Amino acid sequence: MKAAEILELTDLICVEDSFADLADPASADPILSLDPEAGKLLVDENEDLMAVAFRSGGAWYAANYLFHTPATEVIDLFEGTDGEIYQEDRDVWTGAVREYYSAAILREVKPSIEDIPPDRPGKIAGLVTEVWGRQEGAVCIDCCCGSGVGAAALRSAGMRTLAYDHDPALLARGFEEGRLVPAETACIDGTMATTYFRPVPYGTAFMMGTIRSFDSGIWERLTLELLALSEETLITVATEEEARMVAAWCRSAGRTPEVRESDRDPLYDRWVCLS
Repeated sequence: MKAAEILELTDLICVEDSFADLADPASADPILSLDPEAGKLLVDENEDLMAVAFRSGGAWYAANYLFHTPATEVIDLFEGTDGEIYQEDRDVWTGAVREYYSAAILREVKPSIEDIPPDRPGKIAGLVTEVWGRQEGAVCIDCCCGSGVGAAALRSAGMRTLAYDHDPALLARGFEEGRLVPAETACIDGTMATTYFRPVPYGTAFMMGTIRSFDSGIWERLTLELLALSEETLITVATEEEARMVAAWCRSAGRTPEVRESDRDPLYDRWVCLS
């Protein structure tokens, strides 16, 4: 469901520039500069405030409070409108907001080139079902999702995905190819993933990248965030050295990792770390 529809509107403009900005309280401040003609306030299933929307100059503008508390002034502004209060499940609204910003990426960002081998999703799906079996409807985080080859494979293995990456061009390619679901995808810094997602049963990172000594700190932070978000975690890399580094990070997080070599895809996902 689209964000505007939840508030019974035909159109809605979020004042924050990006989904990643939603963690910054200052990103919602533009809502305070409006002279509202009408208002709508949205709370979750626990009656915690998630968003407020005001009509001003013929358009509806919204500010989101999914990841930070609202300024007291915004409540005063709403009360001055004698507006309506709506209630929705937090996951539903969060998905609608992710969809809103994913649509903006698809409109505004030139997609990266398509470089995914046609057989790779099937190979990943085979690896996932080999490790976990089919987990129908289970939620799985897809860290560093790129253009969505892992997310597509996870869905084909029965899972529901929550994917994130920091590269909007890769995400745009994934949206265009249908591998990424807009409502399930966020453009964020993965080293702050726990700010934007809640823990789920499963987590993955396929072909994490080339982990070198000078940038290993970034990959370690990405891994630790993924571990914090998932009870069971599957990470693939290209080399044994990288797999051993990932395993060490898993142990530092209190996990018991298992490293294995796979001949399913010797180029992209040759080494597998499970924890």
